[in-house]
Amino acid sequence: MATLASIKNNCRKVICIGRNYADHVKELNNQRPKQPFFFLKPPSSILLPSEGSVLRPKGVNLHFEIELGLVIGKTVRDLNENDEWQSAIEQYVLAIDMTGRNVQEEAKKKGLPWSIAKGYDTFLPLSGPISREKITDPHGIELYLKVNGEVKQEDNTELMLFRIPRQLSDISKVMTLEKGDIILTGTPKGVGPVVTGDVMEAGIRIGGKEVEEAKMRVEVKDKGGPYEYAET
Repeated sequence: MATLASIKNNCRKVICIGRNYADHVKELNNQRPKQPFFFLKPPSSILLPSEGSVLRPKGVNLHFEIELGLVIGKTVRDLNENDEWQSAIEQYVLAIDMTGRNVQEEAKKKGLPWSIAKGYDTFLPLSGPISREKITDPHGIELYLKVNGEVKQEDNTELMLFRIPRQLSDISKVMTLEKGDIILTGTPKGVGPVVTGDVMEAGIRIGGKEVEEAKMRVEVKDKGGPYEYAET
């Protein structure tokens, strides 16, 4: 099983499935998609447990989104969703897709790309790698996230609108999936803000039992420096 450091070093792209839980679609007043909708985060946004805190840039309203992540183990092109798909996944990770919500909302209103909102350094904390043997059914696990000890997100992946075979199929028909790529499978309801000084804790439960490798604890700090987000 690949180490976290090698996952970060070998990742060429992070593909994120958006709007994949119905209640999350509603809470952000978005339209439910007719097919999987995805966007990219840069690998440079990955934050390993040993690398410190999530850094909030000046002027950014920072939100958390807990997600199950897939680490791709081989080249995948034009996968049929009815084909065998589990061999495409080398292992799993738990991820927090940090989002500059005000940055994203402004971009949406103006019809601009919102890569910046997702792409700041440290905006993708990852847990330790989780073997496929630990997650035999990725559509039946519970994801949770707490802020300062208070549960904010807690839902089962069985609620995905588009399951993983469909995600892999649709992505691989558009862009080749390569060994080391990471797919984030969507976030359930409950996303919300964190500010400097907050502590996020997250994890996975299977049958009510905690998966040790998935446990995360991440602090939020100010980024500092000259950058400050301003309206485009």
